[in-house]
Amino acid sequence: MSKLIATFLYVGYLRPAPGTWGSLAALPAAWLIYALGGWILLAIAIPVAFAKGLWATHRMTSGQDDHDPSEIVVDEVVGQWIALLPVAIGASHSGASVLALWPGILTAFLAFRLFDIWKPGPVGWADRKGDAMGVMLDDVIAGIFAAVVVLIGAWIAHGL
Repeated sequence: MSKLIATFLYVGYLRPAPGTWGSLAALPAAWLIYALGGWILLAIAIPVAFAKGLWATHRMTSGQDDHDPSEIVVDEVVGQWIALLPVAIGASHSGASVLALWPGILTAFLAFRLFDIWKPGPVGWADRKGDAMGVMLDDVIAGIFAAVVVLIGAWIAHGL
């Protein structure tokens, strides 16, 4: 069960760039969650996935030298969902289809990947923790940074 969760249904075994595959897999999953319960269900799914991901990551890395194996991508899923949350909220409040806000989805994806790979400031700090919490937390912070970029993009595009 821990491998299924940590690799997000084995998406983490796709090569090359399993983190990018994990982020891509997070997009349709977020859409499904949004379709089932709107932005509120997505907001609830984020801490639930974080908790399950933390548990699964701890189980998979316990006693291992590599604290962040590339096949663990549940952290990317959580971070990507955080980055997508402003898009989901915007779609809900405007009454638009979430897919109609594709520029926001694209921005969320690209900004999240940028921050996850670049690891500026607190993202890098969390990554260097060397434990399951660090594995999850660096992507949470990258997701928050990406969500801010999405909000700035919406402000520029819509004058919010």
